[in-house]
Parts: sequence; C-alpha cells; structure tokens
Amino acid sequence: MKDLQQEISSFLAVWPVSSHVCRTIFIELMEFILAQEGTRLKFHTRPGVTYSLWAMHHKQIRPLYAMVDVIEDEPRWLSVCFYSEMVTDPVGRGNIVAGGLLGEDGLCFDVEEATREQLNYLKERIGEAYTTAMDG
Repeated sequence: MKDLQQEISSFLAVWPVSSHVCRTIFIELMEFILAQEGTRLKFHTRPGVTYSLWAMHHKQIRPLYAMVDVIEDEPRWLSVCFYSEMVTDPVGRGNIVAGGLLGEDGLCFDVEEATREQLNYLKERIGEAYTTAMDG
C-alpha cells in the first residue's frame, strides 16, 4: 500500500496547474472510493496517455468496480467509468463505450470541471457500483 501511496503522491505532485480543478476532483473521488469498506486501489499508468485508478473489492468477480481515468491532454480531464450493467444513469450524463472497459461495455462520465451536484452524482454511481460488486 505504501508504494501505491508514494506513486499517487508523486503523480499528484507534478499535476499541471492548467488542470488543477480535475486534480481536486480526482483526489475527492479517490478519497470517497477509499471510504468504501474493503476497497483496494490499483494505479495503472500509461505515461502520456492515461493514468487509471482502479477501485476493487475482494468479493467481486471482475477486476474492478470503478475506474477513474486521468486523460493526458491539455488540460487534463477525467473519465469515470463503470461496467454498464453495474450502475444506472437516471439523468443521462454518461456515455456508453462499447467494449471500452477492459473489453466490456462501459458507462463513462467525462469530467473537466464539476459542480457539487455533479460530484455527488458521480459518488452515487460509485456507491451503486460498489454495492453491485459486493453482491457478486
């Protein structure tokens, strides 16, 4: 866990100022994910392309229940993704990405900046995915 913390801390330390809002959102979502009991994180990096934070639980069959992707662009932006059948999208903010989440259909929410209401909406989706993952 310490290596993961160091890796994420190093990543955050060099986050470009131009996308500081997304950095704040990334941290808030990461902290929310870590508050889910039994959740573990993995951090997959593809420098220059994406930096992916995977939320996992030992009870689930799939490799993750939520993914927060940092898209390397100017400015950086986030794509918060779930397996499409693990969450709902009652107000239609997400985009279905066929085969886009580890080869399965994903539901992704792109974030460049967010209001408190939008962040709460994402947290609700994370909570929903967590509950679905816990059910197997």
